[in-house]
Amino acid sequence: MKRLQFICLAAFAFLSANTTFAQETTSEEIKNYDQGFRLGFGVNGGLPTDNAYDWSLGGDVRLQYDLSKRTSLTLTTGFTNLFMGKDDNGVDVDDLGFIPAKAGFKAFVWEDQFYVLGEVGAGFAVTNGYDNTTFLWAPGIGYANKYIDISVRYEDYNKFKTNQVALRLAYGFDL
Repeated sequence: MKRLQFICLAAFAFLSANTTFAQETTSEEIKNYDQGFRLGFGVNGGLPTDNAYDWSLGGDVRLQYDLSKRTSLTLTTGFTNLFMGKDDNGVDVDDLGFIPAKAGFKAFVWEDQFYVLGEVGAGFAVTNGYDNTTFLWAPGIGYANKYIDISVRYEDYNKFKTNQVALRLAYGFDL
């Protein structure tokens, strides 16, 4: 009987040690993702999709907080100028410069580098006597690595009566 108890105790100790060792190895192999902030500086160029403006150019600053390796929250601001064109009646339209303030959610969907992004916020007109503030929303797709972020987005400006498809090239880094 003592021999059977010894064999059972030895088997229990071996299985416990083996399980503990396997768990330690697994936890060492899995790297925890450190949540943190990133800051990015970007240049934007776009083509308005209506006839009122010819093209756009702007710059932005984006603060990103990484919730996980695949999800982030963003805050974006900067300056965008929609350059003069003609309205539907052929009348010249003044350039429109505005400051966007947007909050967004970024989700990496493929290989931790390709993402989709959705942003909402406001655009504050600041040039040529425009005094409107508009709601804006912007879905987009992009590619990001440790330093470079390239994205394409559709951006709609409700009260400015226009929207655009824009390309953003940015440099970013961890804070």
